[in-house]
Amino acid sequence: MYTIRGYEKVKSLEEAYEANQKKSSSIIGGGMWLRLGSKNIGSAIDLTDLGLDQIEETEDAFIIGCMTSLRDIECHPGMNRYFHGMMKETMKGIVGTQFRNTATIGGSIYQRFGFSDPLTAFLALDTTVEMYAGGMIPLDDFVSMAYDRDILVRIHVKKDGRKAAYQSFRNTKTDFPVVTVGVSKSEAGWKVSVGARPGRAEVFQAVHPLSDEPEEEEIKQFAKEISEAAVFGSNMRASAEYRKLLTEVLVGRAVEDICLQLKGDTQEGLKR
Repeated sequence: MYTIRGYEKVKSLEEAYEANQKKSSSIIGGGMWLRLGSKNIGSAIDLTDLGLDQIEETEDAFIIGCMTSLRDIECHPGMNRYFHGMMKETMKGIVGTQFRNTATIGGSIYQRFGFSDPLTAFLALDTTVEMYAGGMIPLDDFVSMAYDRDILVRIHVKKDGRKAAYQSFRNTKTDFPVVTVGVSKSEAGWKVSVGARPGRAEVFQAVHPLSDEPEEEEIKQFAKEISEAAVFGSNMRASAEYRKLLTEVLVGRAVEDICLQLKGDTQEGLKR
C-alpha cells in the first residue's frame, strides 16, 4: 500500500507540472496501480479538474486524455469500429469492470508496465504521446525512455487506414497476462509488438517481411521469426520458453484475424 501526506487538486497543467517536480510528489491518476508498491507520497496531484477524461475523434486521429478510464476506451464505438474491436479485446481481460472504470490510460502508458495490455496494443498502432514539457513523442521511442517528472497529457492514435488485432494469454481470467501481442497492417507494412515478456512491450521484426496476402505457411514462418526475435524471461507465471511458444501462436492468430478483415473489405468492395 502507499501513504499520502498531502493532496493537491490542480487547476492547470502548468500548476501540475510545477508541483510534480518535487521527488516526493506523484500524479495519482486513477490510483489503481499505486497500490502495487509501498510508496510514501508527499503530495498527491489530482488532475480531475483539467478535462482530460475525454476521447476526441477527428478526421485524422483519436485523441485520448490521460485521465480517460480503460473502460471508456474499451466501450468507445469509434475506436472499436475503426480498429475492428481491438480496443475491447485489449481491455476486457484487465482485472474487472469496476477496476477498468477507475484505472486511467495515462497511468498505464506512462508507467510502461511490463504487464500492460494497452501499451502492447497502442504500440502496434501509429501512436504518439503528448507530454507537457517534452511535446509530441512517438510511442515507439517513448517506451524505451527513462522516467522523468514530465506529465503525459494525451495519447494521439493516427487514423491511417490500418487493420489491427490483439491477442493475449492468461493462466486465469483477470490475472496479469503471460504474454501479449499486437499486430497491425498498413500501407507501410506489418507491425508487431510483444509485451508481458515479462518485460515492457517492444516492436519486433521478422527476418522475412510478410506479404500483403500471405498464405498459411508464410504466416507460420513469420510468427516463428517474431517469436525468435523477441527476448523473453521467466517468472512465477511462465518460463521464457513457454512465452516464446505462446507468442508464435498468438502472432499467427492476430495475422489471420487481420487477413480476414482485409478479405471482408475486398468482398464489400466487390458488392459495391
